[in-house]
Amino acid sequence: MRRNEIVELSLEFSLELITYCELLEEKRKYVIARQLLRSGTSIGANVREAQNSESRPDFIHKLKIAAKEAEETSYWLVLCERSDNYPPPGNLPQQVTGIQKILNRIIATMKTRLQT
Repeated sequence: MRRNEIVELSLEFSLELITYCELLEEKRKYVIARQLLRSGTSIGANVREAQNSESRPDFIHKLKIAAKEAEETSYWLVLCERSDNYPPPGNLPQQVTGIQKILNRIIATMKTRLQT
């Protein structure tokens, strides 16, 4: 079976994000931890859901939701990164940016294929 890069990357990202959110909770940063956990793990959930989509438009729609969640996650990570009162998020911002680039590339490719 072929490796599905976006499925693997989003899963690995979610696992690392969970660890970071646990650290935030230890530091009593509950609100951001919950928001970040919700949006960040949703990326992978929507990517996985897209793997069993009913049609190409459905596949694109689910990946667009994943891309929106990635954008929200990026926002929360920037807040953590720029706040003096939060532990640094390590390489999570770079990881989510990489995921966003791949999602956008897949979406653009699938839209092109839909038009032909």
